[in-house]
Amino acid sequence: MKTNTEVVTAAVVGLSGWDALVERYSRLVWSVPRSFRLSHTDAADVYQCTWLSLAEHLHRLRDPEALAAWLVRTATRQSINVLRLRGREVPPDRWEPESTLPTPEDVAIGSDRARRLWAALTTLNERCQRLLRIAAHSPELSYAQVADALGMKVGSVGSTRSRCLAALRVKLEASR
Repeated sequence: MKTNTEVVTAAVVGLSGWDALVERYSRLVWSVPRSFRLSHTDAADVYQCTWLSLAEHLHRLRDPEALAAWLVRTATRQSINVLRLRGREVPPDRWEPESTLPTPEDVAIGSDRARRLWAALTTLNERCQRLLRIAAHSPELSYAQVADALGMKVGSVGSTRSRCLAALRVKLEASR
């Protein structure tokens, strides 16, 4: 088996030495970005950048026997750069298209709806107001929890809620 010095010298001179370098250290270079838990695509980018960097600096390599450490150090720096850049990026699924931003008309209509809703809610009896407020602000509560909070029977929560919503609908229709 050839030494690193022989393989590096062959790589500087021609392609066959380069192939031997890639074959010898490919798994090592791949292991670095994967140890940073980069995605396959990002790991492939780090892998390619590491080999490109070696190709650019191969003729200046001082100690060919330390090539493994040089490759690990270079791949580590590339991996850290990828992580740093990914931390600054906003994933596309978090982008808000401009069309979802409310227009002044949307704000005005929403404010009017909210005002009418709260005005209609205050005309309901106290029991309905409390029940609908709990339903709106704490939808994760079970009927048992709502019944306990309002001093009601568990079996009456659903039907009372339905009656209160129907009464609220009537009052909202009348306020149009």
